[in-house]
Amino acid sequence: MSIRTVGVIGLGAMGRPMSRHLATAGYTVVGYDPDAQACRRAAEVGLRPLASPKEVAHESDVVMIVVGFEKQVEAVVFGDDGILAGARPGLVIGLGSTVSPTYARRLAERVDTREIGLLDMPLTRSDRAAEAGTMLVLGGAEPEIFEACRPMLETFATDIVHLGPFGSGQVAKMVNNMILWACMAANDEGLRLGERLGVDQERMREALVLSSATNFALAERADTRPIPWAEKDLTIAQQEADQLNFAIPVTGLIKEAIKEFKARKGYPTPTL
Repeated sequence: MSIRTVGVIGLGAMGRPMSRHLATAGYTVVGYDPDAQACRRAAEVGLRPLASPKEVAHESDVVMIVVGFEKQVEAVVFGDDGILAGARPGLVIGLGSTVSPTYARRLAERVDTREIGLLDMPLTRSDRAAEAGTMLVLGGAEPEIFEACRPMLETFATDIVHLGPFGSGQVAKMVNNMILWACMAANDEGLRLGERLGVDQERMREALVLSSATNFALAERADTRPIPWAEKDLTIAQQEADQLNFAIPVTGLIKEAIKEFKARKGYPTPTL
């Protein structure tokens, strides 16, 4: 399988820098975003905007989806102007969005994998890592598809892990997010308690990043930026656990703590 043209659907904080890294590495990059400004900004870093996911799919060897929510993935893949409407045999769809493992499984059942390859590639770390090209890809795919796509993934990720078949990456991303939001809630509670006891939060953060309490959310100051996907991520975990009759009581507490945290910070809560 030869990959020369890569399509990117979703040209925001993750998709735009990914496009830049791909173009710098010599790939032809095309893409789509409903936001005209996002398309203009992506064009400035080497991507050629097209009018729809259908057109992107028609011109691409791989199309990577980097949108925020399952309903957007649904429209991008299965809509009248979606990827499948323009796909040629041999196209690989790379699912970089975070969706539930159940949705990933159902998506695979609805795609003719004899004609279309599927690559599960949820992205971790942050938009800063996207800019720097140091993301982690949690991968799931048939081995031959994964290895064919690895050089493409290496343009924007320093760590790429193949965890199993399509959907395996979404399982790992779900677990990653459960732990991430638990850390953020614990960071917030601990720092506020320390402040009430007379220690400056920022001085304490600087010290704790060097301690056994360090974690990604603390080091990246993730609490200082809106976190629109938090409730979605935790709801995914709860729904998956409910299907298995598997208890995850900590996740339920964290979801409520994150809701209170966002309300206190004035961060918006999107409609899921």
